[in-house]
Amino acid sequence: MNWSELHHRVRAVAFDLDGTLLDTLPDLADAGNAMLAELGRPMVQESATRSYIGDGIARLVKRLLTESRDGEPSGMLFERALAAFERHYRERLDRRTRIYPGVVEGLDAFAAAGLRLACVTNKAEAFTRPLLAAHGLDRRLQLIVSGDTLPRKKPDPLPFQHCAAVFGIPTEALLVVGDSGNDVRSARAAGCTVICVPYGYTGDSDVRSLGADAIVDSVLDAALRLLAIPS
Repeated sequence: MNWSELHHRVRAVAFDLDGTLLDTLPDLADAGNAMLAELGRPMVQESATRSYIGDGIARLVKRLLTESRDGEPSGMLFERALAAFERHYRERLDRRTRIYPGVVEGLDAFAAAGLRLACVTNKAEAFTRPLLAAHGLDRRLQLIVSGDTLPRKKPDPLPFQHCAAVFGIPTEALLVVGDSGNDVRSARAAGCTVICVPYGYTGDSDVRSLGADAIVDSVLDAALRLLAIPS
């Protein structure tokens, strides 16, 4: 990828949340197992929950119930499980969630260069905003697009098209930083350049197989490369 050309084109950066800015897996896994225990169902390994993250909480609950990425539980069971999961997750939303190394430094470097920053996630707003606030990230962002902000979410291009429209820029001037196939597919469909971090939640895929324009070590690494800041 031509970082110099990207440097002159990019005017804003949109970041995924789970697996990119925050390691939310421990609390999601705990909430999932609390839900399953409440329903009298066997618990799942944290590694399995990791592979189920990325399409919003409703889909995560279905995957936990069926132990399959595309499984569909009965409607009544799903409704009970979803309500239980949301209750348990709300109770332990930020107990073990941690911010990834380089996130704060990277966001601050992007902001110092005059770039506007957004978070685009499939997580519901009721969980997104408290998490960002708990880690001091909300004040570093000019826009937050959650999974229920718009009629469609990633991998649809609408969230990134919305970001570009709000910022008053073409989608080609929006850089996407994520960790999953949903991030790549959504960004591609919107006409954005997309780079991935290697530490997030890629489902059953290797991050190198997702088709991103580049893979960077961290959010800070992305800023260093884009802005040509001496390390």
